Amino acid sequence: MRVLVVEDDEGLGNEVAAGLRSAGFAVDLSNHLADADLKVTVNTYDCLVVDRGLPDGDGLHLVAAQRAAGRRVPVLILTARDALADRIAGFDNGADDYLSKPFALAELAARVRALCRRREQPAHARIVLGDIDIDLPRRRVQRAGILRSLTPKEFAVLELLATRAGNVVSRSELIECCWDEMAEPASNVVDVVVGQLRRKLGAPQVIDTVRGAGFMIGSAPFAQ
Repeated sequence: MRVLVVEDDEGLGNEVAAGLRSAGFAVDLSNHLADADLKVTVNTYDCLVVDRGLPDGDGLHLVAAQRAAGRRVPVLILTARDALADRIAGFDNGADDYLSKPFALAELAARVRALCRRREQPAHARIVLGDIDIDLPRRRVQRAGILRSLTPKEFAVLELLATRAGNVVSRSELIECCWDEMAEPASNVVDVVVGQLRRKLGAPQVIDTVRGAGFMIGSAPFAQ
């Protein structure tokens, strides 16, 4: 899941980005509205985390513009403006959630994850494919009842492949959804993570390589 954080305080922005990355998100950063507007035009995001007091305007202008353009990307307003009128203005302009500063990074990550899941997979808290059980809220994976320890990036890749079971997911789509703008599209980062996933999930192999196209988890059940 890829998130755009719009925050003009460099230190706080880096702290939020690091916290979300450690929770398994790919994170891009913007420190003013103009840059954020460009990023949402050229990239696809699963959630926006937007401050209000930006150097070139109120972050709500970005939210309102997204809604006016018909874009339904979830938005969490992260701001020191915590008065009732400010919160109402946030929701009236199209925000989905509103979190006041100071805040706990763990709560921010949980709220962002909930917004992303509400958009992409509203009916599913778990994905079961054969003997693999993926608990999405708890970020836990079991195979044949045995817990498999995955890194946040490995879980993100597995989650995307599992939600698209039966369909090929290209390397570029995996990069777009699971990595941020610092990733090098020509590198082998996707192949490395998929290789790690295969080893951790064990036999029989469940992630197929579709030559020239990408990777796929089959839709048919599989088991030992």
